[in-house]
Amino acid sequence: MPRKIQSLGNSTRTLGEEPNVSKLANQVRMDLVNPSRNLEQKSRKFLKSLTRKEPCELLLVIGTGVSAAVAPHIPALCSWRSCIEAVINAAEDLEVLHPSDITEFRHKLTEDRDLLVLAHDLIRKMSPRTGDTKPNFFQDCLMEVFDNLNCHIQNPMLLDAILQLMDRGTMVLTTNYDNLLELFGQQQGKPMESVDLKCKDKVVQWARGLQKYSVLHIHGLFTDPCGLVLDPSGYKDVMHDQDLMEEFQDLYRTKSFVFLGCGETLRDQIFQALFLYSVQDKVDLEHFMLVRKDSHDNFFKLQAEMLLHGIKIVSYGDRFECMPQYFHDLVTQICRRKSPDGSSADSTSPILGTSCSDCVKRKQEENGDVTQKRIRKANDTDYGGP
Repeated sequence: MPRKIQSLGNSTRTLGEEPNVSKLANQVRMDLVNPSRNLEQKSRKFLKSLTRKEPCELLLVIGTGVSAAVAPHIPALCSWRSCIEAVINAAEDLEVLHPSDITEFRHKLTEDRDLLVLAHDLIRKMSPRTGDTKPNFFQDCLMEVFDNLNCHIQNPMLLDAILQLMDRGTMVLTTNYDNLLELFGQQQGKPMESVDLKCKDKVVQWARGLQKYSVLHIHGLFTDPCGLVLDPSGYKDVMHDQDLMEEFQDLYRTKSFVFLGCGETLRDQIFQALFLYSVQDKVDLEHFMLVRKDSHDNFFKLQAEMLLHGIKIVSYGDRFECMPQYFHDLVTQICRRKSPDGSSADSTSPILGTSCSDCVKRKQEENGDVTQKRIRKANDTDYGGP
C-alpha cells in the first residue's frame, strides 16, 4: 500500500508520486504573504519543559476564562463587569435595591472605574447599615445569578482534563467565585471540596498536598458571600500569619504554576501579595501561562516581560475557542509520560503513578530545608482530615 510522506508546505503525497509543483508553489507563496500561518503552527506546539513535568510538580491556577469556556451561556462567568451587571439585574428583579440605586450602579458600570471598588459598594448597599455583611441581599442576588450551575455545563472538556491532572497529584487554585469544577467532579464521583482562606487548617492541608480533590478559592466562593474578598485588606489575617505565608511561598518556589484562563491574574493585587511579590529570585522559577495570541507584537512583548518573573508565556492559539482542545491535548501529553519503572501513566489511570512519588522524593532532596521545616510544623500542629 502506498505510504504517505510529509512534503513542503505541510501537504502530503504518496511515496513515488510526483508532487504538484504549482500547488506547492502556491502554498509557499501563501506562507510568505501570511507568515502568521506558520508562526501560529509553531506556537501550537508544546514546550517540552512543560510536558516533561510530572503532574504532581504542577499547580494549576484557574481563571475566568475557564468558567466562560465551560458555561458560555452564563454571562456572569465571562468577566468581572458581566458578573456585576448580572448582580444588578438580579437586584432589580428581586426588588432589593431602590430604582435610583439601580440606575446609579448601572451608570458607574459604564464608566472606567475600579470594578472591585464598585462591587464592594454594591455589597455594602445590600447589607445592614451597621456595616455587618450578614445577613444581606447580596447573597440572594448571587444565588439567583449562579442558580443550577451544574445544568449549564456545556463544554466539559476543560474540566475533564483538569480532573485527570488532579487524579495524579496536581494541585488547583482559582481566582473564580464559582464552583463549576467541584460540581463536575462530584458528578464523576470525586470527593471534591471547596476551600477558602477563612479556614487555616484546610488551607494548610491543601498546601501540603493532603487534600487531593480540594480547590482553593483565594477570593472566596459565591455560596458564602461573607467570605468573598474584594481587596487586599480582606487578607490582613492571612498576610500577618507567617506560617501560612511560608506555605504559599514554598509552593511558588517548589511547584510549577500553570495559569489557565487567567488574563488579569498577574495584575490581581491579592495574588501578587500571596505569591508574586513575596518570593525573591523569580528568574530562577519556571511557571507557565497559556494565553490567546491576539497580536504578534503584544504576545512577544508579554513573553519577554514575564520571563523576568520566571513565567513562560505559551499561546494556545489566536482564538479563545482553541483553549479547551489545546489544554486537553497538553494534559494527554503530560499524562502519557512513562514512570521510571517503565510502566505507562496513561490518561485512563485514576491513581497516582510511581513517577509522582519519585518526583516528590526528588523535590524533598532539592528543598531539604523547606521539607524539614514542614515536618517540624506537622509535628507541632495536628491538622487532621475534614
